[in-house]
Amino acid sequence: MEIRNVAIIAHVDHGKTTLVDQLLKQSGTLEAHEEIAERAMDSNDLERERGITILSKTTAIHYKDNKINIMDTPGHADFGGEVERIMNMVDGVLLVVDAYEGTMPQTRFVLKKALEAHVKPIVVINKVDRPVVRIDEVMDEVLELFMELGADDDQLDFPTCYVSALNGTSSLDPDISTQEHNMDCVFDMIVNEIPAPIVDEEGSLLFQPALLDYNDFVGRIGIGRIQRGTMKLNQNVACLRADGTKTTFRIQKLYSFLGLHRIEVSAAQAGDIVAIAGLSDIGVGETVCDPSHEEALPLLHIDEPTIQMVFGTNTSPFAGQEGKFVTATKLEERLLRETNKDVSLRVERIPNSEEWIVSGRGELHLSILIETLRREGYEMQVSRPHVIIREIDGVKCEPYEDVEIEAPDDCIGSVIESLGLRRGVMENMDSNDGMTSVHYIVPSRGLIGFMTNFLTITRGYGIINHTFLEYRPLEGEAVGERQLGALVSIDSGQTTAYSLGGVESRGVMFVGPGVQVYEGMIVGEHAKDNDLVVNVTKGKQMTNTRSSTKDSTVVLKRPKQMNLETCLDYINEDELVEITPQSIRLRKRYLTEIERKRAFRANNTKG
Repeated sequence: MEIRNVAIIAHVDHGKTTLVDQLLKQSGTLEAHEEIAERAMDSNDLERERGITILSKTTAIHYKDNKINIMDTPGHADFGGEVERIMNMVDGVLLVVDAYEGTMPQTRFVLKKALEAHVKPIVVINKVDRPVVRIDEVMDEVLELFMELGADDDQLDFPTCYVSALNGTSSLDPDISTQEHNMDCVFDMIVNEIPAPIVDEEGSLLFQPALLDYNDFVGRIGIGRIQRGTMKLNQNVACLRADGTKTTFRIQKLYSFLGLHRIEVSAAQAGDIVAIAGLSDIGVGETVCDPSHEEALPLLHIDEPTIQMVFGTNTSPFAGQEGKFVTATKLEERLLRETNKDVSLRVERIPNSEEWIVSGRGELHLSILIETLRREGYEMQVSRPHVIIREIDGVKCEPYEDVEIEAPDDCIGSVIESLGLRRGVMENMDSNDGMTSVHYIVPSRGLIGFMTNFLTITRGYGIINHTFLEYRPLEGEAVGERQLGALVSIDSGQTTAYSLGGVESRGVMFVGPGVQVYEGMIVGEHAKDNDLVVNVTKGKQMTNTRSSTKDSTVVLKRPKQMNLETCLDYINEDELVEITPQSIRLRKRYLTEIERKRAFRANNTKG
């Protein structure tokens, strides 16, 4: 049985995971009793809710005496490090492009990684069944993108097929009427166009994990392609570590992939993608080989973190009321366990404190980690995200982002003004059918807190995509701080309609009546640039004297809903987000007004 290793790459929401669903359904790999759920490869709740792939998934199908290993990769730039490492495991990629949207920032990002790895590309134009498509223009965009990224002649001669992954139809012709109810042209293209792995089955073992997984029973699992030889269960092997040392261990578990399952096998041949367990701290890019034939493969590049936040145990007056895991020990154990399978995550404890610096690839990367912990029953408080400043050749440098924005014509002026304040530089601008597209280069710290503002000024109609570009010399002062102050509760207790009615004229409220609050909790946004202390728990004074005027019912505006990402974007340096399984609250770092004034004086004295 011949092996083909292929990755599916695309921009977010262009249909990678739905395409994998159809390939699984139509290959005949699944057992008769197996039902495939929609977006079956997006296995955790967060992936299903957000409609994005967060972690790479491996599956395999059988087609005409071929085993096709398929890697479903993340489309978001925050998880781009995985895309890069996956290119070392495959010999070809399916580049999925939306038949209407065409090439987008993440399309460029993932294709660049594929071309650099010199793997064979196949272009799949998806969603051809949409009422409005631009297939000819999209094909021109794809060809232009290949040329821009420096594709060689072989890569420019890419085969193309046209599919509707949702309907399970495909064709080699862009004409929608030629679509057939099968995925045969995709399967045939993979088998005929993507080369089999060039490997030596007879040589000594050589294996390199490109991805990690973690299991409570077997510990850390390394996933990668066998580069040479045969791997067997219970085989004694050597691991040549990243730091130059060597560790010997026994392969306790050996897994292959088929359909929706990871299946235990006794042996696997060169070229196959497998998962192994047996070494508790196996790392990405390390070499597993025969102890008598030591040979180290080149280390794989792992994208360094660009954003960091301070995680801490919850210190609010409501600490411990909702969470199952609230102590520093439990939180530290869980954060360190996450680093076992997420190689782009760094966790470092701040000495003599119950706080940790957690570094990741972007705001989405860290917010998904926070949401995962929250759902597991952890309580914590987190600071505003910061970019990681690096020293390169003696010069302090900060990360910059490539930003693509599409917004209605009547909103684009406000977008341009806002990005200008955040030190963004416009590269180009294009207008079409009432929508304007702009391309900007913006420092990463200028984008922190921008999303909330962007959605407001575009009334929710704007689309923004950004990818890490490079590190450039640090310029200017901090950007992106919130301009308006906060409404801060002066008292603890339950909010009342009477008190909220008197306060809401001062700004926008985040809480309604009947909500438990504490001193120092942020209950709204002030209409001016300074913080304002307010009482939202005061009840109406009751007397036995009849009022001369009839009591009127208090009619309150609906409070502004703040989800996790909005809260992380919103807070300033002196504020924190308190996260528990049931609640997300905004608070001041120092809860009492006296402490805040003292801290303000201390900071000004230092300055």
